[in-house]
Amino acid sequence: MASVSLSVSTVKPLGDRVFVKVSPSEEKTAGGILLPDTAKEKPQVGEIAAVGPGKRSDDGVRQEPEVKIGDKVLYSKYAGTDIKLGTEEYVLLSEKDILAIVD
Repeated sequence: MASVSLSVSTVKPLGDRVFVKVSPSEEKTAGGILLPDTAKEKPQVGEIAAVGPGKRSDDGVRQEPEVKIGDKVLYSKYAGTDIKLGTEEYVLLSEKDILAIVD
């Protein structure tokens, strides 16, 4: 089997998919208690790293995605496929799983 080297620049989402760089999870609680890796929650905020061309409507016209590269977004907790490239974590998910753009 051939080895494939993936990087952010080589990943091109298809259709209405987006590639999100996951923000780091909190290391400690508001009270100052350090959290072990097993107790940390999966982050739901990230930055768009790549965007697909958009979904096709029933009449064949492509609909532009509402997000663009660089947008910070809030996405569904259990949505998408987790991908690790080097030390960075990413999620490949459908645009419909994005809940909001965060300023």
